[in-house]
Amino acid sequence: MYLKQSIRRMLLATGLALMASPFAAVAAQNDGTAAKPLRVILVPADGGTEDGTKKDFQPIFSAIEQSTGLKFDIKVGQSYGSVVEAMCSGAADIAWYGPLSYLQAKSRGCSELLALAVSKGQSVYYSGLFARTDSGINSVADLKGKKVALGDVNSTSSFAVPVAMMMAGGVLPARDLGTINMAGSHANVLKALAEGLVDAGGASFDSFDKVIIKSAAIPYPPLAIHPKVDGAVKAKLREAFNNVDKLPGITKDQIRGYGGGKVDGYTANVSEEDMANAGKLFEMVTDPVKQDIMKKASAR
Repeated sequence: MYLKQSIRRMLLATGLALMASPFAAVAAQNDGTAAKPLRVILVPADGGTEDGTKKDFQPIFSAIEQSTGLKFDIKVGQSYGSVVEAMCSGAADIAWYGPLSYLQAKSRGCSELLALAVSKGQSVYYSGLFARTDSGINSVADLKGKKVALGDVNSTSSFAVPVAMMMAGGVLPARDLGTINMAGSHANVLKALAEGLVDAGGASFDSFDKVIIKSAAIPYPPLAIHPKVDGAVKAKLREAFNNVDKLPGITKDQIRGYGGGKVDGYTANVSEEDMANAGKLFEMVTDPVKQDIMKKASAR
């Protein structure tokens, strides 16, 4: 069932099929008034719940609301692809998603950077390929013939970057891997590893039995805003995010980011060029590559 859903998401995101979005198209972007609150859409948290994902971000938006008077309506999308579609249909004003999903939306003219989380002075995170200690895998080349788990096809660090690292290491996933398990999320990739269902997996950088390879730094999953949101509203939001750690109504413990992890704050001093350059980490993961991987996964 999940695999069919993943294929559907891939087709939706790559434009290979026209599918109905769960968000109805609307005529204009909202302005943050009580009558037209800014609609925030978040990618679903790995292994979490809709309530849990909203809980991670609610204190931030509540503090910004208290500081600026802007109103927000926060929802969680059903998939990475649905969040892109919500922005590009005009049914959302602000989105939080990974760099790959952001670049997909940016290429369609429906997203620009708003803010990135900051932790220890940086706004980056990492992806990795991990293996079980009993797998006999010590390098990317050793993945040939092995069972490998990956996350959502539109995920940066559990699909695009791990696939790119395999390809750079001479392993073509659809051709060379034994089987591919599209686990759907980082948490499910690590669970499949822990339960011995696969030999290796790709996910955002975390501890596991054995690290095969760690990626180069990836820009932190961004908050983005629809380009057609009023300029004065954008300015208010950027100032608020730059100072969110100093706003009344929020504690440092409540400032969260990716996966609900604590961060030091947010910055609106963001670079579209840096985000575009991040795409070079996985530019070889083309639509045909994705299609071949999904076909192999469906055949297992």
